[in-house]
Amino acid sequence: MGHDRRHRGSRRRPHRQRARSRPASGGLDGVIIEPNSIPTARSRAARSRGSRGSRGFTLTEAIVVVGITAALLAMVSRGLVSASMLSRSTACRANLRQLHLAAEAYLATQGGYPAAVLYRMEDGDVRTTSWDFDHRADGTIDKGPIWTYLDDQDRVFQCPDFRGASNFGDDPATGYNYNTTYVGAEGRFPTLDSEGRLLEGWDHCRRGVPAAAHRRPSTTALFGDGGWIAGANKFMRAPSNAVEVDLGLVHGGTQAFRHGSCTNLVCLDGHVECCDTACEGVNEAQGLLETITDFPRNGFLSDDDSSYDPR
Repeated sequence: MGHDRRHRGSRRRPHRQRARSRPASGGLDGVIIEPNSIPTARSRAARSRGSRGSRGFTLTEAIVVVGITAALLAMVSRGLVSASMLSRSTACRANLRQLHLAAEAYLATQGGYPAAVLYRMEDGDVRTTSWDFDHRADGTIDKGPIWTYLDDQDRVFQCPDFRGASNFGDDPATGYNYNTTYVGAEGRFPTLDSEGRLLEGWDHCRRGVPAAAHRRPSTTALFGDGGWIAGANKFMRAPSNAVEVDLGLVHGGTQAFRHGSCTNLVCLDGHVECCDTACEGVNEAQGLLETITDFPRNGFLSDDDSSYDPR
């Protein structure tokens, strides 16, 4: 009985022993493989992802990322530039509509369109009154004849796409020209007639075509983007030279194609359009186109006078 107690007391719990590999001929006989020790496709993929995440970008990958980023920035930049250009062109067209409304209001109250420019004597000097600004003899600049119909909105005289100073006195705003060949009267410098009387202002000017004689209001330009080699101009000239008889003067009264190779204009009927073709004019004076007009940055609306003559 004592023997049985000793035997039971010395009994040990059996435990599993790993089999040792036998030096068998290339087989796996006798090797116990743990269940989690066999690599699966999922575990291999996880380890692969971990190794890639820890090594960072290669030079090629970095170059690709930089290239894509640069391309996207360029696209965004071009889009912003295009949007800005469109916004300025839209503002320009709005200005031209306002100028047309003011000219029509002037016509309704005064019986004719405003003069393009008139000259009068004042204190022994010449006072120059243009359609937009009035240059007094003492050097001050006042509002022109159509300001009354604009609610003092001086911004309408400035084309938002024109960057430059006025080349007609010190006008505070510039960029647009007015059909001077066929619509607005153009004054001559004051002088004395044969009897010694002073000729000035409306009594000494070349008048435009009367409104009652206008037959083509939808194709006749009234105001537009003015431009020549020295900047903006405020007197729009038709290319035939039949009225001014001064080719140099005519080539200085062209249109500026400054809105993405397009020039804005408002016609007598009030509609605004964009012309994208700069014309040389019927005389094709190449020397004047280069030295005065700066063609094709500036040019005529048509080769003949069809875009200017309302008859």
